[in-house]
Amino acid sequence: MLKLFSVLLISFSFTSSKSINKLEFYNAFKSNEKSVIDKGIQTVKDETTSSLKNAYLGALIMKSAQFPSTPKEKIAVFKEGKTLLESSIAKEPKNGEFRFIRIAIQEKSPKILHYTGNIEEDKKILIQTYESLEIVVKKAIKKYAEESTILSVSDFK
Repeated sequence: MLKLFSVLLISFSFTSSKSINKLEFYNAFKSNEKSVIDKGIQTVKDETTSSLKNAYLGALIMKSAQFPSTPKEKIAVFKEGKTLLESSIAKEPKNGEFRFIRIAIQEKSPKILHYTGNIEEDKKILIQTYESLEIVVKKAIKKYAEESTILSVSDFK
């Protein structure tokens, strides 16, 4: 009976964990609405811990740094997210998707944060790995590149 319970428990744990919905993440990531970003954060928080979860959560937390009322709070929130994103990149340094997320954050971050040190390296790795990325990610990159001063659509043809 104990063996049967163990097998059922293991089976349930595999079937109950869902993968992160990349489309939902990118919709929240491109938004500047607090409610959309907060919902994205909560959705990602509910996922199993992984480098992808930490990258997504870090990015959304960094985006949410625009909402606190004081500069001190904004910086603290930004640093919390930055720690998560940077740890994911450190674990998977050739991950083009993580590099894209960091480029997007660096390009939009206020200059006072001095968060621009990896743009060229990130762009190089993103371009090198672009073809291996999932279609949802490729679409997000191309859409972002249409308005970016760092990336251009021609980088990804």
